[in-house]
Amino acid sequence: MNDPQSASDQGVTGEINHRFVETNGIRMHIAEQGEGPLVVLLHGFPETWYSWRHQFAALAAAGYHVVAPDQRGYGRTDRPEAIEKYSQLHLVGDIIGLLDALGEEQAVLVGHDWGSPVAWNTAQLRPDRIRGIAALALPYIPRGPVSAVTGMTQALGPGFYMNYLQQPGVADAELARDPRTSVLRFFQWGFGDSPQAEAAALPIVPEGGTLTDLLPEPGALPEWLTEADLDVYGHDFEQTGFSGGLNWWRTMDLSWELTAPWQGAPMTTPAIYLYGERDGSVQLPGMDQLIANLQYLVPNLTRTVVLPGVGHWTQQERPEEVNAELLKFLGGL
Repeated sequence: MNDPQSASDQGVTGEINHRFVETNGIRMHIAEQGEGPLVVLLHGFPETWYSWRHQFAALAAAGYHVVAPDQRGYGRTDRPEAIEKYSQLHLVGDIIGLLDALGEEQAVLVGHDWGSPVAWNTAQLRPDRIRGIAALALPYIPRGPVSAVTGMTQALGPGFYMNYLQQPGVADAELARDPRTSVLRFFQWGFGDSPQAEAAALPIVPEGGTLTDLLPEPGALPEWLTEADLDVYGHDFEQTGFSGGLNWWRTMDLSWELTAPWQGAPMTTPAIYLYGERDGSVQLPGMDQLIANLQYLVPNLTRTVVLPGVGHWTQQERPEEVNAELLKFLGGL
């Protein structure tokens, strides 16, 4: 592992500290700032703790202890080799172990992309430990009669990108050829002004094609992303590769099987949901109905916020608006 004060500190202002904690059998790297009630920020793919760089100062100044881990498989946190070690039960266990390591009984979880399911599942499995949830990009998706991979494949066919990601080593090798460019292509794919951020642009890998066929050719950086930011991500993924993050998709069926005991369990934790108007993930089949019915699925949902012109990278694209909503939600708990 690299020293905590490494290239990932570039471009970050303020007193952000780094250390490691032991949780659920792994060594986890965390970035933290501030004192007060605990707020844990959970990143998605292909991101690290650094995706929350614009949230630390605002939340810490408001009186919160802000902690953003590199989640299992990412950054300077351990990367178990076995794919089955990346199930949602493992990821939830990591967060509960993190709270224990910090000496905290409860926390508010803020999740983006893959971090959102981790937040929702942690609250459902351990509601005694979670005071509130702020979900960015992905709403609460209750366990259905089939896994999400199966359901989306039934709706969109075998070319749906999640199927492609199930093949160990394939997408991993494609993305690892040039990690910095791969991250940029993902960011360009999903941001608000991207041509791919359209309802018609479904994530289907063409027959005989590759994952990168879905992603735009590298071009000018979005205005919310600097060369220094991209250097941070590129450095981290050069060190780790992409397999840890991709393994989260490869355990979707396993996670669906393991969570059968919680089928129909209520989601009672207070929550807020924020998503971008041009986020392709909310344009997938069935997501509009899910969002429309979210208040019934999450009775203590305080607010659903649609961010105009924003794509998938919510807290990076529109940090000031996201911070304002987070502080409003936190202040009401």
